[in-house]
Amino acid sequence: MTSATEIIALPRRDRLRPVRLWLYGIAVMVLLMVLVGGATRLTDSGLSITSWKPVAGIIPPLTPSDWSAEFQAYQQIPEFELVNRGMSLEEFKTIFWWEWGHRGLGRLIGVVFFVPFLVFLWQRRLSWRLAPALALLFVLGGLQGALGWWMVTSGLAGRIDVSQYRLAAHLAAACILFLALIFVARRIRPPRAGGATAKMRRAWPVGIFAALVFVQIVAGAFVAGLDAGLAYNNWPLMDGALVPDGLFVLSPWWVNFFENAATVQLTHRLLAYVIVFAAFWLAIASFRRTAWRGHHVWAPVIVALTLVQAALGIATLVLAVPIGLALAHQGTAFLLAGASICWLEDLTRPTGSPIPPAQDLEIAARSNVA
Repeated sequence: MTSATEIIALPRRDRLRPVRLWLYGIAVMVLLMVLVGGATRLTDSGLSITSWKPVAGIIPPLTPSDWSAEFQAYQQIPEFELVNRGMSLEEFKTIFWWEWGHRGLGRLIGVVFFVPFLVFLWQRRLSWRLAPALALLFVLGGLQGALGWWMVTSGLAGRIDVSQYRLAAHLAAACILFLALIFVARRIRPPRAGGATAKMRRAWPVGIFAALVFVQIVAGAFVAGLDAGLAYNNWPLMDGALVPDGLFVLSPWWVNFFENAATVQLTHRLLAYVIVFAAFWLAIASFRRTAWRGHHVWAPVIVALTLVQAALGIATLVLAVPIGLALAHQGTAFLLAGASICWLEDLTRPTGSPIPPAQDLEIAARSNVA
Protein backbone atom coordinates (compact mmCIF):
# COMPACT_ATOMS: atom_id res chain seq x y z
CA MET A 1 0.00 0.00 0.00
CA THR A 2 1.39 3.38 -0.99
CA SER A 3 0.12 6.87 -0.46
CA ALA A 4 0.81 10.18 -2.14
CA THR A 5 -0.27 13.70 -1.43
CA GLU A 6 -1.25 15.77 -4.42
CA ILE A 7 -1.40 19.55 -3.97
CA ILE A 8 -3.82 21.18 -6.38
CA ALA A 9 -4.39 24.95 -6.74
CA LEU A 10 -8.06 25.65 -7.30
CA PRO A 11 -9.15 29.14 -8.44
CA ARG A 12 -11.03 30.85 -5.67
CA ARG A 13 -14.34 32.56 -6.39
CA ASP A 14 -14.02 36.14 -7.59
CA ARG A 15 -13.71 37.82 -4.19
CA LEU A 16 -12.73 41.13 -5.78
CA ARG A 17 -15.92 41.62 -7.74
CA PRO A 18 -17.52 43.77 -4.99
CA VAL A 19 -14.34 45.84 -4.89
CA ARG A 20 -14.48 46.43 -8.63
CA LEU A 21 -18.14 47.44 -8.52
CA TRP A 22 -17.35 49.78 -5.63
CA LEU A 23 -14.52 51.46 -7.55
CA TYR A 24 -16.64 51.81 -10.68
CA GLY A 25 -19.42 53.32 -8.57
CA ILE A 26 -17.03 55.89 -7.10
CA ALA A 27 -15.80 56.71 -10.62
CA VAL A 28 -19.40 57.43 -11.63
CA MET A 29 -19.77 59.67 -8.56
CA VAL A 30 -16.58 61.54 -9.49
CA LEU A 31 -17.95 62.09 -13.00
CA LEU A 32 -21.21 63.36 -11.50
CA MET A 33 -19.24 65.70 -9.26
CA VAL A 34 -17.38 67.06 -12.30
CA LEU A 35 -20.70 67.79 -13.99
CA VAL A 36 -22.09 69.49 -10.88
CA GLY A 37 -18.87 71.47 -10.67
CA GLY A 38 -19.31 72.50 -14.30
CA ALA A 39 -22.85 73.65 -13.60
CA THR A 40 -21.57 75.53 -10.57
CA ARG A 41 -19.05 77.28 -12.78
CA LEU A 42 -21.55 78.08 -15.55
CA THR A 43 -24.09 79.50 -13.09
CA ASP A 44 -21.40 81.63 -11.39
CA SER A 45 -22.10 79.88 -8.10
CA GLY A 46 -18.61 78.81 -7.12
CA LEU A 47 -17.85 81.79 -4.86
CA SER A 48 -21.18 81.80 -3.01
CA ILE A 49 -19.69 80.03 0.02
CA THR A 50 -16.73 82.04 1.26
CA SER A 51 -15.48 79.72 4.00
CA TRP A 52 -14.27 76.14 4.15
CA LYS A 53 -15.72 74.01 6.92
CA PRO A 54 -15.11 70.36 6.00
CA VAL A 55 -17.30 69.04 8.84
CA ALA A 56 -19.56 71.88 9.98
CA GLY A 57 -20.24 72.84 6.38
CA ILE A 58 -22.29 69.68 5.94
CA ILE A 59 -25.21 71.47 7.60
CA PRO A 60 -26.63 74.25 5.39
CA PRO A 61 -28.17 77.47 6.75
CA LEU A 62 -31.37 76.55 8.57
CA THR A 63 -32.63 79.83 10.01
CA PRO A 64 -33.09 83.35 8.62
CA SER A 65 -30.12 84.51 10.68
CA ASP A 66 -27.96 81.75 9.21
CA TRP A 67 -28.92 82.79 5.69
CA SER A 68 -28.29 86.43 6.51
CA ALA A 69 -24.79 85.63 7.78
CA GLU A 70 -23.93 83.66 4.63
CA PHE A 71 -25.27 86.41 2.40
CA GLN A 72 -23.37 89.11 4.27
CA ALA A 73 -20.14 87.12 3.87
CA TYR A 74 -20.76 86.88 0.13
CA GLN A 75 -21.42 90.62 -0.07
CA GLN A 76 -17.84 91.29 1.06
CA ILE A 77 -16.15 89.77 -2.01
CA PRO A 78 -15.48 91.53 -5.35
CA GLU A 79 -17.86 89.31 -7.33
CA PHE A 80 -20.84 90.70 -5.44
CA GLU A 81 -19.62 94.29 -5.55
CA LEU A 82 -18.79 94.32 -9.27
CA VAL A 83 -21.13 91.70 -10.78
CA ASN A 84 -24.05 90.86 -8.52
CA ARG A 85 -24.67 94.07 -6.63
CA GLY A 86 -28.40 94.28 -6.02
CA MET A 87 -28.82 90.50 -5.80
CA SER A 88 -31.68 89.47 -3.50
CA LEU A 89 -31.43 86.86 -0.77
CA GLU A 90 -33.57 84.47 -2.79
CA GLU A 91 -31.27 84.83 -5.79
CA PHE A 92 -28.31 84.20 -3.51
CA LYS A 93 -29.90 81.00 -2.24
CA THR A 94 -29.98 79.64 -5.80
CA ILE A 95 -26.22 79.96 -6.32
CA PHE A 96 -25.55 78.88 -2.74
CA TRP A 97 -27.29 75.54 -3.24
CA TRP A 98 -25.23 74.77 -6.34
CA GLU A 99 -21.97 75.23 -4.46
CA TRP A 100 -23.25 73.49 -1.33
CA GLY A 101 -24.35 70.52 -3.45
CA HIS A 102 -20.95 70.36 -5.13
CA ARG A 103 -19.12 70.29 -1.81
CA GLY A 104 -21.66 67.91 -0.29
CA LEU A 105 -21.18 65.44 -3.12
CA GLY A 106 -17.44 65.55 -2.48
CA ARG A 107 -18.01 64.70 1.20
CA LEU A 108 -20.35 61.88 0.21
CA ILE A 109 -17.70 60.42 -2.10
CA GLY A 110 -15.27 60.43 0.82
CA VAL A 111 -17.72 58.46 2.99
CA VAL A 112 -18.61 56.04 0.19
CA PHE A 113 -14.90 55.41 -0.30
CA PHE A 114 -13.74 55.13 3.31
CA VAL A 115 -16.46 52.98 4.88
CA PRO A 116 -16.46 50.16 2.28
CA PHE A 117 -12.66 50.28 2.29
CA LEU A 118 -12.68 49.37 5.99
CA VAL A 119 -15.29 46.68 5.37
CA PHE A 120 -13.22 45.11 2.60
CA LEU A 121 -10.15 45.16 4.84
CA TRP A 122 -12.12 43.38 7.56
CA GLN A 123 -13.35 40.82 5.03
CA ARG A 124 -9.76 40.25 3.88
CA ARG A 125 -10.65 41.00 0.28
CA LEU A 126 -7.66 43.33 -0.08
CA SER A 127 -4.06 42.21 -0.30
CA TRP A 128 -1.10 44.13 1.07
CA ARG A 129 -0.44 45.23 -2.51
CA LEU A 130 -3.96 46.43 -3.24
CA ALA A 131 -4.76 48.17 0.06
CA PRO A 132 -1.99 50.84 -0.28
CA ALA A 133 -3.10 51.58 -3.85
CA LEU A 134 -6.66 52.18 -2.65
CA ALA A 135 -5.43 54.26 0.27
CA LEU A 136 -3.53 56.41 -2.23
CA LEU A 137 -6.76 56.93 -4.18
CA PHE A 138 -8.42 58.10 -0.96
CA VAL A 139 -5.61 60.60 -0.37
CA LEU A 140 -5.96 61.79 -3.97
CA GLY A 141 -9.66 62.37 -3.35
CA GLY A 142 -8.86 64.42 -0.25
CA LEU A 143 -6.32 66.42 -2.24
CA GLN A 144 -9.06 67.15 -4.74
CA GLY A 145 -11.13 68.78 -1.98
CA ALA A 146 -8.15 70.87 -0.85
CA LEU A 147 -7.50 71.96 -4.44
CA GLY A 148 -11.13 72.99 -4.72
CA TRP A 149 -10.86 75.31 -1.74
CA TRP A 150 -7.49 76.62 -2.97
CA MET A 151 -9.24 77.44 -6.24
CA VAL A 152 -12.11 79.23 -4.49
CA THR A 153 -9.74 81.39 -2.43
CA SER A 154 -8.30 82.85 -5.62
CA GLY A 155 -11.64 84.52 -6.34
CA LEU A 156 -12.36 85.94 -2.90
CA ALA A 157 -10.10 88.97 -3.22
CA GLY A 158 -8.66 91.02 -6.06
CA ARG A 159 -10.74 89.44 -8.84
CA ILE A 160 -14.31 88.50 -9.70
CA ASP A 161 -13.73 84.85 -10.55
CA VAL A 162 -11.33 82.05 -9.75
CA SER A 163 -7.88 81.66 -11.27
CA GLN A 164 -7.92 79.65 -14.48
CA TYR A 165 -4.67 78.02 -13.37
CA ARG A 166 -6.24 76.74 -10.17
CA LEU A 167 -9.39 75.71 -12.02
CA ALA A 168 -7.26 73.66 -14.41
CA ALA A 169 -5.42 72.04 -11.49
CA HIS A 170 -8.73 71.19 -9.82
CA LEU A 171 -10.17 69.61 -12.98
CA ALA A 172 -6.91 67.79 -13.78
CA ALA A 173 -6.89 66.22 -10.30
CA ALA A 174 -10.50 65.10 -10.75
CA CYS A 175 -9.64 63.55 -14.11
CA ILE A 176 -6.61 61.72 -12.68
CA LEU A 177 -8.76 60.36 -9.84
CA PHE A 178 -11.46 59.25 -12.29
CA LEU A 179 -8.96 57.47 -14.55
CA ALA A 180 -7.08 55.89 -11.63
CA LEU A 181 -10.32 54.43 -10.25
CA ILE A 182 -11.14 52.87 -13.61
CA PHE A 183 -7.60 51.57 -14.14
CA VAL A 184 -7.38 49.91 -10.71
CA ALA A 185 -10.86 48.43 -11.04
CA ARG A 186 -9.97 46.83 -14.36
CA ARG A 187 -6.54 45.75 -13.19
CA ILE A 188 -8.03 43.52 -10.47
CA ARG A 189 -10.19 41.51 -12.85
CA PRO A 190 -9.64 37.74 -12.81
CA PRO A 191 -6.47 36.77 -14.73
CA ARG A 192 -6.56 35.61 -18.31
CA ALA A 193 -4.38 33.11 -20.07
CA GLY A 194 -1.70 34.29 -22.45
CA GLY A 195 1.29 36.58 -22.27
CA ALA A 196 1.29 40.36 -22.36
CA THR A 197 4.77 41.15 -23.67
CA ALA A 198 3.72 41.48 -27.29
CA LYS A 199 0.67 43.50 -26.37
CA MET A 200 2.68 45.99 -24.33
CA ARG A 201 4.81 46.88 -27.36
CA ARG A 202 1.65 47.99 -29.16
CA ALA A 203 0.25 49.99 -26.28
CA TRP A 204 2.22 53.20 -26.68
CA PRO A 205 -0.03 54.76 -29.40
CA VAL A 206 -3.05 54.30 -27.14
CA GLY A 207 -1.09 55.78 -24.24
CA ILE A 208 -0.23 58.84 -26.32
CA PHE A 209 -3.88 59.18 -27.34
CA ALA A 210 -5.00 59.02 -23.70
CA ALA A 211 -2.43 61.68 -22.82
CA LEU A 212 -3.73 63.92 -25.63
CA VAL A 213 -7.28 63.61 -24.31
CA PHE A 214 -6.08 64.50 -20.80
CA VAL A 215 -4.22 67.56 -22.10
CA GLN A 216 -7.36 68.58 -24.00
CA ILE A 217 -9.45 68.34 -20.82
CA VAL A 218 -6.97 70.61 -19.03
CA ALA A 219 -7.04 72.99 -22.02
CA GLY A 220 -10.83 73.01 -21.71
CA ALA A 221 -10.44 74.18 -18.12
CA PHE A 222 -8.52 77.21 -19.36
CA VAL A 223 -11.26 77.86 -21.91
CA ALA A 224 -13.82 77.78 -19.09
CA GLY A 225 -11.70 79.83 -16.71
CA LEU A 226 -11.27 82.65 -19.23
CA ASP A 227 -14.79 82.36 -20.70
CA ALA A 228 -12.91 81.84 -23.96
CA GLY A 229 -15.86 79.90 -25.38
CA LEU A 230 -17.66 83.24 -25.67
CA ALA A 231 -14.81 84.98 -27.50
CA TYR A 232 -15.37 83.61 -31.04
CA ASN A 233 -18.66 81.82 -31.60
CA ASN A 234 -18.27 80.68 -35.19
CA TRP A 235 -16.71 77.62 -36.77
CA PRO A 236 -14.50 76.64 -38.53
CA LEU A 237 -13.30 80.25 -38.79
CA MET A 238 -12.45 82.56 -35.92
CA ASP A 239 -13.39 86.17 -36.60
CA GLY A 240 -13.50 85.38 -40.31
CA ALA A 241 -10.08 83.74 -40.43
CA LEU A 242 -8.52 80.39 -39.72
CA VAL A 243 -5.98 82.16 -37.52
CA PRO A 244 -7.35 85.30 -35.85
CA ASP A 245 -5.33 88.37 -34.97
CA GLY A 246 -4.10 89.10 -31.47
CA LEU A 247 -2.81 85.64 -30.60
CA PHE A 248 0.45 86.85 -29.07
CA VAL A 249 -0.31 90.31 -27.70
CA LEU A 250 0.77 89.37 -24.17
CA SER A 251 4.36 89.19 -23.01
CA PRO A 252 6.15 86.87 -22.54
CA TRP A 253 4.71 84.99 -25.55
CA TRP A 254 3.98 81.73 -23.74
CA VAL A 255 1.55 83.46 -21.35
CA ASN A 256 -0.89 83.79 -24.25
CA PHE A 257 -1.55 80.03 -24.12
CA PHE A 258 -2.95 80.45 -20.61
CA GLU A 259 -4.24 84.03 -20.37
CA ASN A 260 -5.25 85.14 -23.88
CA ALA A 261 -8.81 84.02 -24.68
CA ALA A 262 -8.20 83.90 -28.44
CA THR A 263 -5.04 81.80 -28.12
CA VAL A 264 -6.63 79.50 -25.56
CA GLN A 265 -9.66 78.85 -27.77
CA LEU A 266 -7.54 78.27 -30.89
CA THR A 267 -5.31 75.84 -28.96
CA HIS A 268 -8.40 73.93 -27.81
CA ARG A 269 -9.65 73.73 -31.41
CA LEU A 270 -6.32 72.54 -32.80
CA LEU A 271 -6.00 69.86 -30.12
CA ALA A 272 -9.49 68.67 -31.05
CA TYR A 273 -8.45 68.25 -34.68
CA VAL A 274 -5.36 66.29 -33.63
CA ILE A 275 -7.45 64.01 -31.41
CA VAL A 276 -9.99 63.31 -34.17
CA PHE A 277 -7.18 62.42 -36.57
CA ALA A 278 -5.47 60.24 -33.95
CA ALA A 279 -8.71 58.39 -33.15
CA PHE A 280 -9.24 57.47 -36.80
CA TRP A 281 -5.59 56.52 -37.22
CA LEU A 282 -5.78 54.18 -34.22
CA ALA A 283 -9.03 52.67 -35.46
CA ILE A 284 -7.72 52.01 -38.97
CA ALA A 285 -4.42 50.59 -37.70
CA SER A 286 -6.12 48.27 -35.21
CA PHE A 287 -8.67 47.11 -37.80
CA ARG A 288 -5.95 46.17 -40.25
CA ARG A 289 -4.17 44.17 -37.57
CA THR A 290 -7.04 42.62 -35.61
CA ALA A 291 -10.35 43.56 -37.31
CA TRP A 292 -11.25 45.08 -33.92
CA ARG A 293 -11.26 41.73 -32.18
CA GLY A 294 -10.28 41.13 -28.57
CA HIS A 295 -8.83 44.14 -26.78
CA HIS A 296 -9.14 46.29 -29.90
CA VAL A 297 -12.93 46.37 -29.67
CA TRP A 298 -12.30 49.70 -27.95
CA ALA A 299 -11.16 51.28 -31.25
CA PRO A 300 -14.66 51.94 -32.72
CA VAL A 301 -15.86 53.07 -29.29
CA ILE A 302 -13.06 55.64 -29.20
CA VAL A 303 -13.97 56.91 -32.69
CA ALA A 304 -17.66 57.22 -31.81
CA LEU A 305 -16.96 59.10 -28.56
CA THR A 306 -14.47 61.37 -30.32
CA LEU A 307 -16.98 62.32 -33.02
CA VAL A 308 -19.73 62.93 -30.45
CA GLN A 309 -17.33 65.03 -28.40
CA ALA A 310 -16.31 67.09 -31.42
CA ALA A 311 -19.93 67.68 -32.43
CA LEU A 312 -20.83 68.72 -28.88
CA GLY A 313 -17.87 71.09 -28.79
CA ILE A 314 -18.86 72.79 -32.04
CA ALA A 315 -22.50 73.08 -30.96
CA THR A 316 -21.49 74.47 -27.56
CA LEU A 317 -19.31 77.06 -29.28
CA VAL A 318 -21.71 78.31 -31.96
CA LEU A 319 -24.65 78.44 -29.53
CA ALA A 320 -22.63 80.56 -27.06
CA VAL A 321 -22.15 77.92 -24.35
CA PRO A 322 -25.61 76.79 -23.22
CA ILE A 323 -25.33 74.95 -19.91
CA GLY A 324 -26.77 71.64 -21.09
CA LEU A 325 -24.48 71.31 -24.08
CA ALA A 326 -21.45 72.51 -22.15
CA LEU A 327 -21.99 69.84 -19.47
CA ALA A 328 -22.53 67.15 -22.11
CA HIS A 329 -19.28 68.27 -23.77
CA GLN A 330 -17.39 68.02 -20.48
CA GLY A 331 -18.92 64.69 -19.52
CA THR A 332 -18.17 63.10 -22.89
CA ALA A 333 -14.56 64.22 -22.59
CA PHE A 334 -14.26 62.21 -19.37
CA LEU A 335 -15.95 59.21 -20.99
CA LEU A 336 -13.48 59.39 -23.88
CA ALA A 337 -10.56 59.54 -21.46
CA GLY A 338 -12.04 56.61 -19.52
CA ALA A 339 -12.45 54.49 -22.66
CA SER A 340 -8.84 55.26 -23.60
CA ILE A 341 -7.64 54.09 -20.19
CA CYS A 342 -9.71 50.90 -20.50
CA TRP A 343 -8.05 50.13 -23.83
CA LEU A 344 -4.62 50.94 -22.45
CA GLU A 345 -5.16 48.71 -19.41
CA ASP A 346 -6.27 45.83 -21.64
CA LEU A 347 -3.13 46.16 -23.73
CA THR A 348 -0.74 46.33 -20.77
CA ARG A 349 -2.38 43.82 -18.47
CA PRO A 350 0.03 41.12 -17.23
CA THR A 351 -0.83 37.46 -17.57
CA GLY A 352 -1.51 36.85 -13.89
CA SER A 353 -3.47 39.01 -11.53
CA PRO A 354 -1.00 41.83 -10.66
CA ILE A 355 -2.88 42.80 -7.52
CA PRO A 356 -4.31 39.57 -6.10
CA PRO A 357 -6.81 39.38 -3.26
CA ALA A 358 -5.66 38.41 0.19
CA GLN A 359 -6.40 34.74 -0.56
CA ASP A 360 -6.65 34.10 -4.29
CA LEU A 361 -6.07 30.37 -4.25
CA GLU A 362 -7.45 27.45 -2.33
CA ILE A 363 -4.95 24.70 -1.71
CA ALA A 364 -6.59 21.30 -1.61
CA ALA A 365 -4.79 18.17 -0.51
CA ARG A 366 -5.85 14.86 -1.87
CA SER A 367 -4.56 11.61 -0.46
CA ASN A 368 -4.68 8.65 -2.78
CA VAL A 369 -4.32 5.26 -1.27
CA ALA A 370 -3.41 2.47 -3.57
